[in-house]
Amino acid sequence: MSRFLNSRYETLEPYTPGEQPKVAGKLIKLNTNENPYKPAPEVIEAINDEELNRLKLYSEPAASVLTDAIAEYYGIDGNQVIAGNGSDEILAFIFMAFQGESGRIYYPEISYSFYPVYCDIFGAEGVKVPLADDFSVNISDYFGVDGTIVITNPNAPTGMALSLEQIEEILKKNSNNLVVIDEAYVDFGAQSAVSLIDDYDNLLIVQTLSKSRSLAGARVGFAMGNSETIADMNRIKFSFNPYNLNRLSIIAGAAAMKNRAYFTETRKKIMETRESFVDRMKGMGFEVLPSKANFVFARHDEISGEEYFTKLRKYNIIVRHFSNEKISDYVRITIGTPQEMAALTDATAEILGQR
Repeated sequence: MSRFLNSRYETLEPYTPGEQPKVAGKLIKLNTNENPYKPAPEVIEAINDEELNRLKLYSEPAASVLTDAIAEYYGIDGNQVIAGNGSDEILAFIFMAFQGESGRIYYPEISYSFYPVYCDIFGAEGVKVPLADDFSVNISDYFGVDGTIVITNPNAPTGMALSLEQIEEILKKNSNNLVVIDEAYVDFGAQSAVSLIDDYDNLLIVQTLSKSRSLAGARVGFAMGNSETIADMNRIKFSFNPYNLNRLSIIAGAAAMKNRAYFTETRKKIMETRESFVDRMKGMGFEVLPSKANFVFARHDEISGEEYFTKLRKYNIIVRHFSNEKISDYVRITIGTPQEMAALTDATAEILGQR
């Protein structure tokens, strides 16, 4: 490190993103929870020559074309939505601005690994709340805490989800704390908490267009909540980067939100593929956690998570393995096309000597 780095960041452990290999050809990439299907046709049509020529102009800071489309989809007001450069930027604003009087932020010990990084960057005290033995979130552990709560629902990397009733119970027991529900994977079988926004001013929901709407490369995320909370986030945004979304991402995101039929079709395909894939994996002796996401978390008694990850790579298949001791026996597998999942199960059968 250089002699110019602020000493407070000397011990910072940066977030480690999933591998993005530069290998072309037959590589089956099931490690970063991307959507296997292309964006909606309207997204492609929206990025036309006319819009490309407009890249010489700054984007609209409010991104109202996008936020209005989101608001219309969810039946809320436009002032209850803020858009960001991926949900990661939205989360950064939250960890920066909403630490509460205690400066503490509570989140599951096994969850999105950006949370502890943001705590370190923004000087918050991260409190890791243990999961139950079955990897589920015990909601009573969050009752009456003394800080902000951030819960991914469905959780990552487990894929397990809380019910709407459980989320509401957390909100009721924390009327003076902000409760952030990170719904990056909610569209694959879980229930969004958007319906609770008008009843609980302490609820803030974060979503992304990376997963269910096939726009991971466009970097479009957003938050929904009480209009005053959203106004606070806009204060942070306009103090940091008013032009945080580029012109093409704004129009692509709006187009994706408007095509409900394509969204419904592709998410249904992914959920159906997930269920058939889980059945095949269980048939080969895998334990697979119940998933409401576009990935599954699986382990096998006869092979370690690291070994399975390594051997799949020899078949040009990439999944995600985590070194955390509590989950090191598991791998996280993104749900791809039926053909991709068949290739993985075929390779797995060979690895386990079942063929």
